[in-house]
Amino acid sequence: MSFLEYAPAPESTSILNLSPSYGLFINGEWVDGGDDSYTTISPATEKPIAEIAHASANDVDRAVAAARRAYDTVWSRMSGADRGKYLFRIARLIQERARELAVAETLDNGKPIRETRDVDVPLVAAWFFHYAGWSDKLEWAGLGANPKSLGVAGQIIPWNFPLLMLAWKVAPALAAGNTVVLKPAETTPLTALLFAEICQQAGLPAGVVNIIPGRGSVAGARLVEHPDVNKIAFTGSTAVGRQIARTIAGTDTKLTLELGGKGANIVFDDAAVDEAVEGIVRGIFFNQGHVCCAGSRLLVQENIHDEIVEKLTRRLSTLRLGDPLDKNTDIGAINSKEQLDRITALVNTGESEGAERWTLDCPVPKAGFWFRPTVFTNVATSNTIAREEIFGPVLSVLTFRTADEAITKANNTPYGLSAGIWTQNASRMLRVADELRAGVIWANTFNQFDPTSPFGGYKESGYGREGGRHGLTAYLTNGDAR
Repeated sequence: MSFLEYAPAPESTSILNLSPSYGLFINGEWVDGGDDSYTTISPATEKPIAEIAHASANDVDRAVAAARRAYDTVWSRMSGADRGKYLFRIARLIQERARELAVAETLDNGKPIRETRDVDVPLVAAWFFHYAGWSDKLEWAGLGANPKSLGVAGQIIPWNFPLLMLAWKVAPALAAGNTVVLKPAETTPLTALLFAEICQQAGLPAGVVNIIPGRGSVAGARLVEHPDVNKIAFTGSTAVGRQIARTIAGTDTKLTLELGGKGANIVFDDAAVDEAVEGIVRGIFFNQGHVCCAGSRLLVQENIHDEIVEKLTRRLSTLRLGDPLDKNTDIGAINSKEQLDRITALVNTGESEGAERWTLDCPVPKAGFWFRPTVFTNVATSNTIAREEIFGPVLSVLTFRTADEAITKANNTPYGLSAGIWTQNASRMLRVADELRAGVIWANTFNQFDPTSPFGGYKESGYGREGGRHGLTAYLTNGDAR
């Protein structure tokens, strides 16, 4: 091998001190699960990582009871300043264990270590720092003087950003004075269980945070329907979100839903093309496209279509697919066989409906779940790949001539989570943004997140906001609103 040839540089897993098996974290203690257990595997190798307990409906009841006791006797009685100290301590411990958490997330989820190390874990810490500062300032959250916490929050998180979605939900709930019962996704429970260890390290009072891995049909369903849960926060598919909304209809349970998306990334002919191409790559191929707000529909002004596609495919040809623990990897593993099969089926449908497919020509590891970055051109708005959320590294390219046509095509979706606009014309930027029916709109960038900024969607992308002071209001009553 010459010094110019590629040599892998994988992150070591020796930093991990994982248990061969994990139970449930209830009332500050590790307890056995009532149902059977399962094995969480690495999607990059299909090798087992640890045995994880399945929480039963009775286990959910135990966890909710523990959260209720902690709320009534400790957490709701504690001053906001003291709650903030616990959140700050958790944030510092996340920073101290950052490398361990990044490796565990990559091992369990399949995303590149560069993303977990440089994006996910730093944002997790930032979320807890941010809400630590809010804990004693709730009367400035926009709900009037003396707003009150709700009680017990049931939280169900997805597999695409396991630890970050935990932070988005747990941090504001605790800052507002609520206690938590959290169910991680079945395929990615590991970092939630490591977070339980961090709660112990931080000395968090028993029962304030409870972690119950398990099946959505059992643990998730019981958590949603539990009569002593005051708030449900869910991130996941639109179909499950609809089911949850039906379940709690007519009850006093508050609900926040962050669901699917089919984000439009709109590129006008006066855009900085090279910067736009980088934004397109970030918008859809970050985290293998496992992003609810991914820019999975690229709308390009007709007269620059060929230039954009040529530069985009050239840029994609430089991406490296492979071992997620390798610091040089750009595209990691698909999270599960089930998700890989769904992506494959939708891509096949795209070809059968007449779209033209370009796929990165690169080697694929023999073990694990992999899908090479793919771009479709000649896509019609009626095509399945332009309407359904693929949740994978697949981009559909459409064209437009005028700003009005771009707006019409961008809004031609049942979703309304995100969009991006690329132009150097500020008035056009503001006008188009005003007419797009999406909760988050980026200007000359994509997939940028900050704990001070609200995030959420419209239509079938859900309702409610997470992040900033808006993320607190979902966990507070109006108090002495005025």
